[in-house]
Amino acid sequence: MTNSLVPPAGPQRTLALAQLTNSVGDGAYYVTSALYFTHVVGLAPARVGLGLTLAWAVGSLVGVPLGRLADRRGPRGTAVLLALATGLAVASFLVVRGFVPFVIAACAYASAQSGLAAARQALLAGLVSAGERTGLLAHLQSTLNAGLAVGAGLGGLALRAGTRSAYLGVFALDAVSFLVCAGLLLRLPSVRGMQVRKAGGLGVLRDRPYVVVTLLNTVLLLRMPLLSLGLPLWIAERTDAPTWLVSALFVLNTGAVMVFQVRMARGITGLASATRAVRRSGWIMLAACAVFALSAGASPWVAVGALVLGAVLQVAAEMGQSAGSWQLSFDLAPADRVGEYQGFFGTGVTVARTMGPLVLTSLLLEWGTPGWLLLGGATVVASYAMGPAARRAAGSGRETDEEAGGAGAVNRRPALAS
Repeated sequence: MTNSLVPPAGPQRTLALAQLTNSVGDGAYYVTSALYFTHVVGLAPARVGLGLTLAWAVGSLVGVPLGRLADRRGPRGTAVLLALATGLAVASFLVVRGFVPFVIAACAYASAQSGLAAARQALLAGLVSAGERTGLLAHLQSTLNAGLAVGAGLGGLALRAGTRSAYLGVFALDAVSFLVCAGLLLRLPSVRGMQVRKAGGLGVLRDRPYVVVTLLNTVLLLRMPLLSLGLPLWIAERTDAPTWLVSALFVLNTGAVMVFQVRMARGITGLASATRAVRRSGWIMLAACAVFALSAGASPWVAVGALVLGAVLQVAAEMGQSAGSWQLSFDLAPADRVGEYQGFFGTGVTVARTMGPLVLTSLLLEWGTPGWLLLGGATVVASYAMGPAARRAAGSGRETDEEAGGAGAVNRRPALAS
């Protein structure tokens, strides 16, 4: 794996450019969407939250069959179509003026986004060797953060202007970004669809060991709303630190991922190293939670120091957990069903984003220090359980494949060293 922040020329760099393009649009969308839907579309905040929750619930369900479609029909063509569909869904937000049309557009957007994520993972698996996937995913994560930062800056300009035209411009930019993304994906070599073995109506859900790995990863992902919701509320209500620190911690997190994610993923080359990385990240996250808890009741500058140190530990845990989970998600999936399995594994992000705000606000704001320690302890337990779960998933490949495809099925999963 290279230390460069830019992936090697060829398909890897094209994938990174596609990621950069639509992440710029998404960054602008994320910082303006709430105010657009309330101020321009005219929806009540509670209805916006309900609509988006419903949309992502639908998207998490649709991601698996769309991933299966990518496996069967070819991931490049599926990814291109879903990128175009995402752009069309974003463009539809420009004309919706009511709750029902908003929910329909939001469901189309979330479904296309979820399917696109699964199809891109299947495309990556078809273009990049197994030993290079985690490294490329680290590059893509760095690229994602860079694009989101640029997009957030553009969205900030729209927020500063505060006009309807500015908001419409942001949504038009996001729609165009997906059209450009589709064009870049079309430049990639074609990856042929595979003859997927029949797996029954439940598909990946029949693979119980993989389901357990996905559930454990979902627990680890509950920290996702920490930076956008948990810490801002904690800083404002439980500490004497200045509120501008919220922005500083966000910049720290984004910059660290951009610079260090590739390096953090360098030593992860298989299932054993991936589970070690996840286990190590659990302890680091526990330390981060303990340090965050120390900021309550301290003087302003002591609180600032504790929060900054906690944020450094938190982003280190985040990068280690991300790199380890990428390796596990690919290595534990059958080679001919990567899209379907990635679609299911990606539902963990949706669940974490949906449940995370409720979990974090309950633990941190109502329980205080015990809540921080409980969050860190749950992370350690889940990270340690990942090792046995991954070993079982790796060892169950022949049984699962034979159930799915008959006696002639082949075990496509690598063994996991202890």
